[in-house]
Amino acid sequence: MNGTFYNEVLTEHNVRPYHKHHLEGANFSLEGVNPSCGDDIILSLVIEDGMVKDGAFEGDGCAISQASADIMLDLIIGQTVEEAKRLADIFFRMIKGEATDEEIEELDEGSALRDVSHMPARVKCAVLGWHTFETIVMGKKRDDTIETK
Repeated sequence: MNGTFYNEVLTEHNVRPYHKHHLEGANFSLEGVNPSCGDDIILSLVIEDGMVKDGAFEGDGCAISQASADIMLDLIIGQTVEEAKRLADIFFRMIKGEATDEEIEELDEGSALRDVSHMPARVKCAVLGWHTFETIVMGKKRDDTIETK
């Protein structure tokens, strides 16, 4: 993937995030914080009958954290929780440099964050939304606050 596409995707999702708003009726909401740079998001989801029916995020942070959360929601809304967890696993392995090219293709625009693995200071930014999602589906209580690892 070329750097121009990477920049265009991230810029679009940062400047015009489709999923950045308050979500009425969310039955899961969790704050994710990256204390090393100040990224702070609240991820809200509607999960019913094993499906991610809707989702949104609020908060502030760098372009990478905001774009990554928006891209993640594009990918997981409409998926079963199990499929969304599988996509999250691919994303985490991509960031670690362990995912195959075929798996990375499944991430669609999420693949624009592939090169973050070469920028250690930005990894926590890219995974903030994904870690917050993972914490929600792994059974944390509503309205907990988490910090990325």
